[in-house]
Order: sequence, then structure tokens, then C-alpha cells
Amino acid sequence: MEEIIDIRCDEGVRSRIVVGPASENFSRLLPADAPRTILITDAKVHANNLAFVNAHEHIVIGQGESSKTFVKLEEIYRQLLGMGADRSTFLVGMGGGIVTDVTGFVASTYMRGVRFAFLPTTLLSQVDASIGGKNGVNLDGYKNIIGVFNQPEFVLCDPELLSSLPDREFRAGLAEIIKAGIIGDPELFAMAEGHTFEEIRSDADLLREMIIRSIRVKTAIVEHDQRERGERRKLNLGHTFAHAIEKSFTNFSHGEAVAAGIAIVCDAAVRSGKLDEATAGRIRAVIGRMGLPTEYPVELKQLLIAVKADKKREGNGIYLVFPRDIGNCTVEKVPIDELEAIFRVPAATKPAAQPEEPLNAPLSL
Repeated sequence: MEEIIDIRCDEGVRSRIVVGPASENFSRLLPADAPRTILITDAKVHANNLAFVNAHEHIVIGQGESSKTFVKLEEIYRQLLGMGADRSTFLVGMGGGIVTDVTGFVASTYMRGVRFAFLPTTLLSQVDASIGGKNGVNLDGYKNIIGVFNQPEFVLCDPELLSSLPDREFRAGLAEIIKAGIIGDPELFAMAEGHTFEEIRSDADLLREMIIRSIRVKTAIVEHDQRERGERRKLNLGHTFAHAIEKSFTNFSHGEAVAAGIAIVCDAAVRSGKLDEATAGRIRAVIGRMGLPTEYPVELKQLLIAVKADKKREGNGIYLVFPRDIGNCTVEKVPIDELEAIFRVPAATKPAAQPEEPLNAPLSL
């Protein structure tokens, strides 16, 4: 069984998201008029999917944020040139958010642009990173500070690929599902609120429904604002501080940093009268219930230094997303010189516990 969700893009272009088995859908989704398909994947996905990856021409990149740099991009461009890839070549990013970001950026810039698609293999990538057409790379530790808006022709999300993810990486994806519920789907939030981590992991139908609902929240927003000039900024809930946490403290995964970032803005929203304490408590509770952090591991003053250099800054202000209720958020442009007053923190902040599980996961088709 498959679910098809289309994003209507600029100039009538369509990006198709298919939720279903990769074994049944991948070959039929490849464009018939593309003479070559080249997969871009990482070493872990390749090692655990040898037969599938080796059945196609492929490029293997490293793991971690260090793979999202211009030095690494140059290596991929050179490999494509060495393989004789031209503008008719179709690229497919198979992996987590780093692989899809890199693939989308490379495809958008190689020979001024080639067609591409994604086969995401992590929960975070299936519900967020591979959806919506934002493809970014890092510079000097700043997340996705260089990037493009360009939609893949298709995204194939196979929930069965997630069964072998370690708990820590699965939790990272749940942070984005919780975020989607807060932004625009109270029923999705209630699903997370009403089930344990173990129940979500083990119930295939529940997980599939949560993935589909998360995708629908994001695609509904992206269709109205593909280039983040208005409503799409809501998707950055928790992300401004998440990127600052990732820059300042490399032991947090992206999903863990997003969870902590959501907690930070919830606290500020309560203090400023934008959000009631009871709703903020529900948000913090479900984050903690999933085993995600609600506290941040560095001083707020240090985070604000990184926040002031975030790509969402415009002039003397920065766009921040504040929850107003479950399913309702607003975007506000906050003056840079008011950040410290808005995000004040108690003198003694308990450091968040450092995760111990490895992030790299065995994946299989």
C-alpha cells in the first residue's frame, strides 16, 4: 500500500512524495527519459545495502556534518565529471538528511542543474529533511548557511527502512514529528502525547500515519511559500536555537537540538504571554516522554552569539517562531538587541545529559 502526496511547485512543476515500499516503487519512479541514474549515499547505508546500491552507479560520501562542506562537494563534482555525468543524468540521494542535502545541492549546481530525487533512510529525513526543496551546506560551523531552493522530482519514504534505526536516531526524527504537530496538526501531537516511545517504534500502522501527517503539515505550508518569505518560516520552530546548539555543542544530533530549541522558545513564549503554562507543559512533557532533551548544554549567552549570525537574520532583526497553542504558531521579527531580554535564563541552568548511543545506524532495504 502506498500514499502519494504531491507538492505543486513554481511554473506547474510537481514534486511527488510516495510513502510505500522502496522495493516496489523505486524503479518505476525513475524517469523513463533519463539514460543514467547515479546514487549518492553514505558509507553506512552502502555497507548495509550492498546489493541495492551496487546495482546502480553510485558515489559514496562520508558521514556527519563534515560531509556538508565545499571541500567535500568538490570531491563529488570531480567524481561526477570522472564518470562522464552530463545534464541528462538523474541523481538520487539515498540516506539521511546530510545525504539528501548534499545531493540536492550538487544536483542544483552541477552543470547548472540536473534532475534528482531522494530515498530517505532515517525518520528525520522522511518527515522533514528530504521534504520541501531546501538543500543546504555548512560554512564555518553554520548550518545550511549556503543553499538553494529546488524540489526533487520524487521522494520515496519507506517506513520499513526505519526498523533497524537505533533508538537515539529514531528519537531525533520524533522531534520533527512533534514540531509538525505543534505547527499545524493537533491530532498528530495527540498521537505522540498518547503513546510511548516503544509503542510508536513497534506499531507500523501508527508510525506510518504519523509520517504521513507530518509530511502533509510540511507540504501544505511549502505549497503556499516555497522560498520562505512568509508562512514557511513556521517550519523553523526550534531551529534557530537548534542550529546554535549544534554549532556550540557537537554531541547533540539535529533532532535533539530541535527538541531543546523548542523548549527554549516555549519558555520565552510563556514569559511574554504568548503561550499558557499548561500548553508549554504539555509540549515539554511529550518531548521528555520521547526521551528527548528539554534543556540545553551550553550557556544561553553563547547560544545567542550563534543565533545573531543565523541565516534567518535580516538587518537588525531575526525571525523567530513562537507557539501560541497546539497546532498554532506565529512568526515574529525580533530585534537583535532584544534577544537577551526575551530569552533570559535562570542563573543556574542544569546541563543536559550527553547522549551515549551511536548515531550511525544499520539500514537495509
